[in-house]
Amino acid sequence: MSETSTLLVGRNRLFLEGLKSLLKGSSFDVCAEASSVSDIEDVIDGDDPDLILIELRGDVALLVEDLRQLQDDMPDVPVVVLTDERDPRTLAACLNAGADAFLLKDISLEALIHSLKLAMMGQKVMPTDLAAALINGAVGVAPSSCKRIEEYGLSDREQEILRCLVYGDANKVIANRLDITEATVKVHMKSLLRKIKAGNRTQAAIWALNHGLAPGLPFGGGAEPMFPDPAGTPALSQLTG
Repeated sequence: MSETSTLLVGRNRLFLEGLKSLLKGSSFDVCAEASSVSDIEDVIDGDDPDLILIELRGDVALLVEDLRQLQDDMPDVPVVVLTDERDPRTLAACLNAGADAFLLKDISLEALIHSLKLAMMGQKVMPTDLAAALINGAVGVAPSSCKRIEEYGLSDREQEILRCLVYGDANKVIANRLDITEATVKVHMKSLLRKIKAGNRTQAAIWALNHGLAPGLPFGGGAEPMFPDPAGTPALSQLTG
């Protein structure tokens, strides 16, 4: 079993120790623990971890700053936020700042491991109820516009790609789904990002949710959105104290 070096970041020692214990024996090997993002350099041995799990406690604005710092310092390392916060605006803020997954602490251990694997595969993972809040227009990437989606000038193909982004699909997967080349996907991606004024794929996915382009896909393949419902026996919630 290939191991994924995993860095834990948080100030709650009891939570971190419990999380470390839960991950023991899985493919996610905890290589180090840090109380804050600024302390990471002091706890890792030169090599970046494969995955970062960071706990959200307190000021969301501070976490957003930390996520942006991680994006600058370790742009290729997936970052997963663990939290009790159920506000879709917090979800949007974290995703916009670079988080790859936003998981609630009442998730079961089985769902946690599955979600971490999805994050490592490049998927965007979030709870279904918060995803639904985005779909229903509860929150957006930026201040809401009165423009209808037709006014953005998106082609049918660009809308299909936006739906794929909501499902967390990488360019190769999108190309396979739509039976086009990866180069063509990149061309459409650049165009649609410009049209909707999104800075990255995550912002585009949230924009798509907020404009009703999901969850339905216009093509076959049996895909399901990568927003697993954390059902099952609570595991992480018991560690928060």
